[in-house]
Amino acid sequence: MIDPPNPKASPSRSDAFDRLTFLGWSWGLVAIVVGLAASFLLFGYFVVYYRNADMDFMVIYSALAMNAGKPQHFLDHTAYLTILSVKSWFELLHGLGLLDAWSLPAMPPASDAAAFEAAMTHAVRAGRVLAFLIAVGSVLIFAALSRLILRDWRVALLATLAFALSGGIAVHSRILRSELIAACPVIFALMILVAIGRRAFLARPLGMAAAAALCVIGLENKVQAILMIGALPILILPFGGKESPSAAFWRGHTSWVAVLIAALAAVGAGWAAWPLIATGLDRSLLDAAQFHPLLLNRFGVYQIALLALIVVCMIAYAAIWRVSVAETLASIFAVAAGAAIALLALKVAYNTANVIAVVNPVEKMLIFADAGTSEAAKGSNLAAIFLLLLDGLGSVLARYTFVLHSSPRPTVFLIWLIIPGIVYAWRRGERQAALQALMLLLGAVGIDVLNVRRGLKAEYFIFTDPLVILAGAILLDSIGDLRFHKRAFPILAILLGVHIAVGQAEPIKYAFKRTGPQSTCEWNRYYMPLLPLPWCPAPPS
Repeated sequence: MIDPPNPKASPSRSDAFDRLTFLGWSWGLVAIVVGLAASFLLFGYFVVYYRNADMDFMVIYSALAMNAGKPQHFLDHTAYLTILSVKSWFELLHGLGLLDAWSLPAMPPASDAAAFEAAMTHAVRAGRVLAFLIAVGSVLIFAALSRLILRDWRVALLATLAFALSGGIAVHSRILRSELIAACPVIFALMILVAIGRRAFLARPLGMAAAAALCVIGLENKVQAILMIGALPILILPFGGKESPSAAFWRGHTSWVAVLIAALAAVGAGWAAWPLIATGLDRSLLDAAQFHPLLLNRFGVYQIALLALIVVCMIAYAAIWRVSVAETLASIFAVAAGAAIALLALKVAYNTANVIAVVNPVEKMLIFADAGTSEAAKGSNLAAIFLLLLDGLGSVLARYTFVLHSSPRPTVFLIWLIIPGIVYAWRRGERQAALQALMLLLGAVGIDVLNVRRGLKAEYFIFTDPLVILAGAILLDSIGDLRFHKRAFPILAILLGVHIAVGQAEPIKYAFKRTGPQSTCEWNRYYMPLLPLPWCPAPPS
């Protein structure tokens, strides 16, 4: 049994939230950033430049090539925005006189090993600084959106701390990979939808447009974001409240003028983006890229199904939380416009391979899937697909126990508290919060089940860790009186300590590895054809 809170206890001594957030909101965020910086310097910036060659070298090579006027070379994920950001970052640093190795012609030849090592070290460290800045920016955005969602700023700060110390941020704050810029925009879209769904205001459809744009931005950087995008319309359904019904404007006749404007914006943005969509569905280009249609031997089937799901869920949300017909239609048009406008970002450094990957994300993912997954998908064998999903679920549940399958993922221990927390919240009458947390947790489980086909590497934690953290924060916000329980502070303090220890395991492991760079020779000729490496044998003449 859980002891009831003692109202006579001294708040300064018994309130676990106060004791853990004694620095306050602003200084608490400063402390989080300082801690991230210390970890980055100790176990990131000064680590030998070839330690995380996959994908540091691949991204940096593409940036160097693009600064030399060549097209993007690495297209696997697609890593489009990551590479563009590194390209622009290198240009900026070079313009400021801080980086000489900013393009392929500026790189010393492999024959001069010492000069090559110095140049590559500077380039990799510059890239790592950018990765750190993006990670810090993501943490601060998460913090700001948490304040909008959660009633208690102390819970928002604890959620931000958990996010900053999560395995995903620990990995992506010091290496150049595509997952961070793919996952965080979709997570931020979810948080925006939660925030604007709870309060009625005139410009709410614009928030919907921003959320849709963020989802497409995430997809443009890694096609794996489609898993989160597909879950988002369902996850958002329980997130409404007494203030969700439409504002007075959207219940009047003048609201239909706004609906017309939104429709025209959607048509205009769709017209501008249509050439990209048509290119993405061009059968000759898809056949040349060895894409195989997922359903009915036709491309575009599941994309249409996803669009239908989004519209159906928007209508269902409107019915549940009494959003007017006019605002619902305006929001549907705003979502279409926001997604189409974000798709135009592919024109900044146009590459057909990026376009067909973004328009056909699942087919792109299947190119890199294991043999069993590829065969099941190509054959549309429902029994085989079910068995794969069942196997994936077993693997994920084993990882969540930590005992049966250990992993450098501190949010596993948070899950141990969330599950009984959902039961407790439901039994005490906080059923909406319990349902919200359950939906987020099930969303994380489902995405992890699909990601397990690629090994559920530490790099993939960034896709689902925020969902788990938000589930825990929502529960803590709704049953906050538990903070007065005599065991609340030690439990939260232990969880914080575990978060730090487990979350830093991967960075520390990589910092102290002593393996050489020779493994890069397995792929350097394919991913870096114009940049030979000193330690790899020269290609045969």
